[in-house]
Amino acid sequence: MDLFSDVVFLSRVQFAATIAYHFIFVPLSIGLGLILAINETRYYRSRDPRDAAATKLWVKIFTATFAIGVATGITMEFAFGTAWANYSRFVGDIFGAPLAAEALFAFFLESVFLGVLLFGRNKVSPKFYLVSAWLVWVGSCLSALWILIANAWMQDPTGAVLSSDGTRAVITDFFAAAFNPMTLAHYGHTVFALLVMGSFVAMAVSAWYMIKGKNTYFAAKTMRIGAICGIVTCSILLLFAHMAAVDVSVEQPTKFAMMEGQYDTEVPGFAPFGWVDEENGDLYAPINIPGVTSFLATGTFDTEFKGLDALSKEAPYDEMNVSELPVNFIFQTYHIMVIMYGAIMLVSILAIIFSFRKGGEIQHMKWLQRICLISPIFPFIAIQVGWITAEVGRQPWVVYPATSAEEGVHLLTADAISPSVSSTELLITLAIFFVVYMVLLIGWARVIGRFISEGPVEEGGKENVPA
Repeated sequence: MDLFSDVVFLSRVQFAATIAYHFIFVPLSIGLGLILAINETRYYRSRDPRDAAATKLWVKIFTATFAIGVATGITMEFAFGTAWANYSRFVGDIFGAPLAAEALFAFFLESVFLGVLLFGRNKVSPKFYLVSAWLVWVGSCLSALWILIANAWMQDPTGAVLSSDGTRAVITDFFAAAFNPMTLAHYGHTVFALLVMGSFVAMAVSAWYMIKGKNTYFAAKTMRIGAICGIVTCSILLLFAHMAAVDVSVEQPTKFAMMEGQYDTEVPGFAPFGWVDEENGDLYAPINIPGVTSFLATGTFDTEFKGLDALSKEAPYDEMNVSELPVNFIFQTYHIMVIMYGAIMLVSILAIIFSFRKGGEIQHMKWLQRICLISPIFPFIAIQVGWITAEVGRQPWVVYPATSAEEGVHLLTADAISPSVSSTELLITLAIFFVVYMVLLIGWARVIGRFISEGPVEEGGKENVPA
């Protein structure tokens, strides 16, 4: 098959598979970092040994997840210098600073204070231990900031010009590059989605104990913490999602058109579901609410947006071949993300209502406990398809020619790969990655399963039960 000899395609699959796997653990570490810190705050105030046992459980889960997340993150950085060598040369002047800052200011902060959480409970003061818990979470959020600064620049390469020989982007204004028009919305949208994931995992663990009738104190308290974090982060996420959509409509018109399956210049409506006929350039949708997407992007119901056919005739988008764009794929991933958000909000509302009703009514509602048990699948799917929409949606560019970027500062994906990497080498590494990553995933799942099975046990081996 041609695809198995296509170096561009295989390079994209290799990196996509690596980052999708990595993004299993990033949401868990950042999201559960907040749950961990909140729980330690509870213990600092209550001095209840059951709360200390709960913190110890979250520290063990966080550490196992953090370790495998670091390992898979390093693999991605190696990919920059191998399959994506030309890309690395083009963005090197821009990416060097945020990637170095991520290691120096975020990773070491997170790692040092995680050591305190692992080994310092009886060796440092309670206040220092509490501060350490929050600094672990802050470190993880700072790590995400620097990575997303780099990614946001790929979406909107401002603060740079093209070198005289046309081979690389040269930074002219670090702050303009780092805090470009898409950085804030990009960061907020991503991080609050990760916090939603952590909240739902906390609720799932709590629901598992409720179903089993174990660790009832931990289950009740954790369900409330997860429900509060879930409803708050879901609500804030909606604001950043709107900001991100507005930024895409302004800076990335071709991605915006693909998200709505729009080939013709028109006022875009909103189709909750449908199918894009890429061959004929048509969207088939049984429901299409007129003007809704226009309103979300501009605040008016009658703003026209150019479709893919018109955009492909204009610079700098004339390098784009409309017939080769994955329009239906992007339409589906974007709308799956929207549907998943609806499910996330519904679960959050149910959890917050029935967790705080008199007597903790959720403890007697098996159907809601089972929903909470499987609920992390909703933010997980939303995060993965949201990433696909953002990254695949800017094709055929790996560095997108955004509206506010300087002329010429963009890079086609086909020009970003290494000329010295063969399809055979890529297939071999894909096979190796699959085997190694499956072993790591199974090992991680077994370790986490054992931690949860053991539960939050107080010093002396006492189970976490009501007083």
